[in-house]
Amino acid sequence: MLCLGLSGGLSKIYENSLDLPNTFMHDGAAVLVRDGRVIAAVEEERLNRIKHSNKLPRRSIQYCLEYAGVQLSDIDRIAYYATEAYCNAMLERLLISQPHTSMPLDAKLLLCQLLAQEFGTEVDPSRISFVSHHLSHAWSAFSMSGFEQSLILTIDGGGDFLSGLLAVGSGTEIKPLATFPENDSLGLLYLETIKYLGYGLFDEYKVMGLAPYGNPAPHRELFGQFYELSDNGGYRVYLDRIGPTLLRSIQVRRKGMPFTQQHKDLSASLQEALERIVFHVLRHHSEVTGIKRLSLAGGVAHNCTLNGKLLRSGIFQDIFVQPAAHDAGCALGAALMMSSELGQPTPRERLQEVYWGPDLGSDHTVEQELIAWVGHLDIERCDDVASRAAEWIANGAVIGWMQGRSEFGPRALGNRSILADPRPATNKDRINAIVKKREGYRPFAPSVLEESAHEFFELPDSRREFPFMNFVVPVRESKRNLLGAVTHVDGTARLQTVSRNTNPAYWEVINAFRKRTGVPILLNTSFNNNVEPIVDSVADAVTTFLTTDLDGLVVGSFLVRKRTATREDWSRLAVSLPPYSSLHQVRAYTALDRQETLCEIRTGPSSREAVRISPELFEMLMRIEGEARLGDILNVLAPNQTQHETLLNELRGLWEQRSIRLKPMRASASAEPLSSSISR
Repeated sequence: MLCLGLSGGLSKIYENSLDLPNTFMHDGAAVLVRDGRVIAAVEEERLNRIKHSNKLPRRSIQYCLEYAGVQLSDIDRIAYYATEAYCNAMLERLLISQPHTSMPLDAKLLLCQLLAQEFGTEVDPSRISFVSHHLSHAWSAFSMSGFEQSLILTIDGGGDFLSGLLAVGSGTEIKPLATFPENDSLGLLYLETIKYLGYGLFDEYKVMGLAPYGNPAPHRELFGQFYELSDNGGYRVYLDRIGPTLLRSIQVRRKGMPFTQQHKDLSASLQEALERIVFHVLRHHSEVTGIKRLSLAGGVAHNCTLNGKLLRSGIFQDIFVQPAAHDAGCALGAALMMSSELGQPTPRERLQEVYWGPDLGSDHTVEQELIAWVGHLDIERCDDVASRAAEWIANGAVIGWMQGRSEFGPRALGNRSILADPRPATNKDRINAIVKKREGYRPFAPSVLEESAHEFFELPDSRREFPFMNFVVPVRESKRNLLGAVTHVDGTARLQTVSRNTNPAYWEVINAFRKRTGVPILLNTSFNNNVEPIVDSVADAVTTFLTTDLDGLVVGSFLVRKRTATREDWSRLAVSLPPYSSLHQVRAYTALDRQETLCEIRTGPSSREAVRISPELFEMLMRIEGEARLGDILNVLAPNQTQHETLLNELRGLWEQRSIRLKPMRASASAEPLSSSISR
């Protein structure tokens, strides 16, 4: 029995005509379940390289099918992560705002058409099910928890006109107890507030990291105007009060401005308000039902500070947080729900790992991909990469680490990670500045050998496994100075424990570091920079390695260092535009109040995602059809070395921002004459 769960949008990567607001569709993913067990899962952003992709998860579907060795026609049920009525209502809303859009207003028909176009096979509408958004969240959590019975809470910005669901899971059934309307959304409470801190959609976790620098007391009374707690575990949120109140009460921060203490205090007050509401709901329903286990999902369940406080509160004996708690996890829940309905429920086992994505491939395949970057990389094959990587890290290196299948969800859990020494506090500032290129206050997570976790962190007696970075826990006071790079300002850390059984390669590199330093912990953060999703393929890893200040890269059995590439090495690369980039010329006023034609490259449907480029580079990129050898283009358009170097530097800058692609020239393409790649 094969069930395919989907999340994401109802348009293709090349189309902008169906770009519904990200609050409706985002975090596309595909999950394939066979007889109640997950066999393959990946988020579309990992493959199409668009963060929080709101497109049809075509590549994710293709990966799942290829992994299982099946065709789309072999799938017994395809489950989409929202109700049909909700999707149809959103399509009607789109038609009103874009009356010239040509499309069916029937979501099932539209999905069937898209799948037929992409996979070349007709899809029987009877095999497609539209599944309640919050029930999908609920199934994703309870089915993976291993609990025979638990309370289930799902909370996010919104879906199916709701913002949350409270239910009881028992055996193979989930019984709803209460729902929370969209206008009482805790996700929107968070989002509406952080707008006045210079942040927006998908930035919520950044404010969670800022909150420990603040004091909630100065704004506690102000936040009391934004929500109201009621009997029986109920609450109300007054979203319409947030904007007018904050505009009168604080200095609004614009993006790029420094954070004042007022902004930090506001973050602390927001976090406190969220925690107070969630505790109010859960304390009441735990007392009424007598249930002492909790399953959590929904985007707000990624608030690991809240999760850690719930765990330590004593309200529940055990808590499970589904590691892909955001909307990508709805693809998981939808597939599991359909599998259960078709008579193949998930075995009652606790989820141990989520390494469900694409694999690196064989050593030979990896080696060939690395060798293609001749001139840019020094490559060494090694029989003991764990020891050599640990040596690099102990000597101060910050490295990319890539092994096996990629993780499903937003956390790098040791297969697509950046690793560093957790001890020097300066490592946090260094990695934020030169690798991640993000705000300096942002914390990093420690990965600790499971058997050593209690020595360094204050954990509940009943728990020794924290494999998914879902909980913030206190660092033992005696260890805080030692773990300067991973201990947050409030003495806590977002913990990942690493089991030798579930990830032996990652366990080995941490253990090798322990043998050298006595510390069984590594700093772990996602392998990406600030403008891209986590890397998935070897090509992704090399791109990020060459466009950040990482010191080394370990891919499978290979140790990789950077070489100083010559101009000829750069010239041998192929340049192309990714599917999400487009070139534009616009008329605009300059600083001298003169109107000029300006050139830009956009990585989204609007000018907000635009980067200004030179007219010379604009002409170059306009000439490319597919991809072309960089040296051929430069020789035609930049006849002298100074122009050559100027354009090459501009291209490198765009590559760092992922506005263009640079990669080794394919053998077939490199053999083509210049006239087939570019013409004057």
